[in-house]
Amino acid sequence: MLVERAPAKINLTLAVRGRRADGYHDLESLVAFAAAGDELRFEPGGESYDLAVRGATAADAGQLADNLVLKAARLASERISGLPGGRFVLVKRLPVAAGLGGGSSDAAAALRLLARAAGLASDDPRLIEAARLTGADVPVCLEARPRMMRGIGHDLGSVLALPRLPALLVNPRVSVPTPDVFRRLGMAAGSTGAADAASTIERQAALRRSDLIARLHASRNDLEPPALAIAPVIGEALATLRTDPGCRLARMSGSGATVFGLFDTCRAAAAAGKAIAADHPGWWVKPTMIG
Repeated sequence: MLVERAPAKINLTLAVRGRRADGYHDLESLVAFAAAGDELRFEPGGESYDLAVRGATAADAGQLADNLVLKAARLASERISGLPGGRFVLVKRLPVAAGLGGGSSDAAAALRLLARAAGLASDDPRLIEAARLTGADVPVCLEARPRMMRGIGHDLGSVLALPRLPALLVNPRVSVPTPDVFRRLGMAAGSTGAADAASTIERQAALRRSDLIARLHASRNDLEPPALAIAPVIGEALATLRTDPGCRLARMSGSGATVFGLFDTCRAAAAAGKAIAADHPGWWVKPTMIG
């Protein structure tokens, strides 16, 4: 049995730079990954692929036939002859459709597992092609390292040497479909959005934690206002984080509804999480490290 982590993808920033004539939005996002995430196991054997889903959030994962793990595996097998079949077991721990790229990270983990089983490099062009065809966020999850992500998610910058960030993830357990958020954003085809300060981080050889947080304060997530208009409880989660004296920055990840707070220490993040969980027992609250 081979095992891979599927870490949560965190959009530390997310600028919508424009909307193309085909309706897709061009994004510019500083992406990092959390220690928290799902787990994917693979037992090679046979010619087809099977999937079982377990874990705390398994009931929210949807139909097995639609799972991105199976989609990624089948797309890879169509491109790589002799790729082994087998059984996947997905342990779901992240909330589903939460702005954490959980499904995309699960699919990327499937591709890494297949590469290990077949003795392939994880940057094999055929795996990268399968990642692109599986979903927009899957390529950045394939290596799961901090970098800038642009366009519809396929234009990836170099891996960045970011400092590790003690963090708290909070999801108020609401569903905010990504298409609804973009519709609420209301950007017309052919229009352009403002540049974002996060692009300057890419030009730095190394940053101290305090410097990175200062740069993040000067950046933004353009999807936060429309998501808050759809689900005001996201604003409540952000306000709850911001009232904690140890929180250095609070922002929504992706299209929501998960928000994150950055702290100076893991102890401060854990203490904030304990207090928020006590006040909001229905929320998903997870102290972690982002890097």
